[in-house]
Amino acid sequence: MAKIFPFRAYRYNQEKVKELEKVVTQPYDKIDSQQQDNYYKESPYNIVRLILPKEENRYQTAAENLEEWIKDGILVRDQKPGVYIYTQEYEVAGGKITRKGFVALGELEAGEGVKEHETTMEGPKADRLKLIRATEANFGHIFMLYSDPKNDINNLLSKRMKAEPLIEVKDEDQNLHKIWKLEDVDLISEIKEKMMNRDLYIADGHHRYQTALNYQKECLKKGWAADGVESFNHRLMTFINMDDPGLRVLPTHRLVYGIKDFKLDLFLKKTAENFEINKFKIKEEMYNYLDKNKGNKVFGFKAKEDTNYYGFQFVNEEALAEIKEKYSDAYNKLDVSILHNILLEKYLSIDKKALAAKSNLDYIRYRDKALAKLAADNYQAAFILNPTSVEEVKKIADQGEKMPQKSTDFYPKLLTGLVINKLSIKK
Repeated sequence: MAKIFPFRAYRYNQEKVKELEKVVTQPYDKIDSQQQDNYYKESPYNIVRLILPKEENRYQTAAENLEEWIKDGILVRDQKPGVYIYTQEYEVAGGKITRKGFVALGELEAGEGVKEHETTMEGPKADRLKLIRATEANFGHIFMLYSDPKNDINNLLSKRMKAEPLIEVKDEDQNLHKIWKLEDVDLISEIKEKMMNRDLYIADGHHRYQTALNYQKECLKKGWAADGVESFNHRLMTFINMDDPGLRVLPTHRLVYGIKDFKLDLFLKKTAENFEINKFKIKEEMYNYLDKNKGNKVFGFKAKEDTNYYGFQFVNEEALAEIKEKYSDAYNKLDVSILHNILLEKYLSIDKKALAAKSNLDYIRYRDKALAKLAADNYQAAFILNPTSVEEVKKIADQGEKMPQKSTDFYPKLLTGLVINKLSIKK
């Protein structure tokens, strides 16, 4: 059951912060050290100084920065509660697409009402918990999916989008992000009612959601109480209709390194036990093979030591015998399941321990970039994937299962810094 609430967001004061492009960022877990440095140079008020400070005592630094920015009027709180309409205009394969959703507070729920498809790790959860303890704020969004085949909720939002947006900003990839504020009490009530009986699926933000649940337990254990809706029982979320044509999932490709005694000829001979292998002279032929075989359990492959490109099609279902008893049919049919359980683990010994240790494998968006990194850096091979579908994500989450790491890339990411929720707690 999805319960949503309008709230009074903190936003950048555009009279003092003229260029929003210089203060908003990608989600914290997408920011590497180089991006962190770049964001620091962009502005003394870049949100990275709250979500991922460079200072040694970074959690305290984040809290001090937040307090100072509010005191100095860099961040100001809206006078009236509202729901914030959020659109993202972007391009995929040369086509222009608009993804539409809304930002509100969602009631935290541990159980079947909120479904997950990724396994969380303790390190990121501990990090985010320390940040929320220090700042008592939600900066990044939970990217939450819901099903609305008739698009009823987005149609309601469209009524408000005829006005000029409050916020209009481009990200690093030149995707255009817009925010409108909806204060109409009757319209918000209608949206709340239409959301009430829908299941929610976490697209991005699994660690942040689990952290919010952990913080809620911690607050209740201390005897603290929520002071209004902007508190620890609710979490900043962006709600997107999974049935809307504006939603796309991109693949995340794999770059392999550190495999001892890797021999291409031996690898191809072994994989031929379970895969039909096609050889291509140029990368465009491999891309065309992947594009024409979506849903057919195919992978692109390039080894650094070879000029050829390869296409692998999985053909031996018996090879799944060991994992069929552990997982559902929906899981076993995933491209990423076959990639991780057979190509990576069986033939390259990249098992779950190696993945948890973040050894042997790096992840990258865009197949051209993956091949360029393979050529330029210290990698041995690249696996090029087709995207996981939204329907596959839903099936896995409904089964209560978790996909392998980096199975989905919901693009573009939700920008951090457009709206912020500051918690109000009675202690």
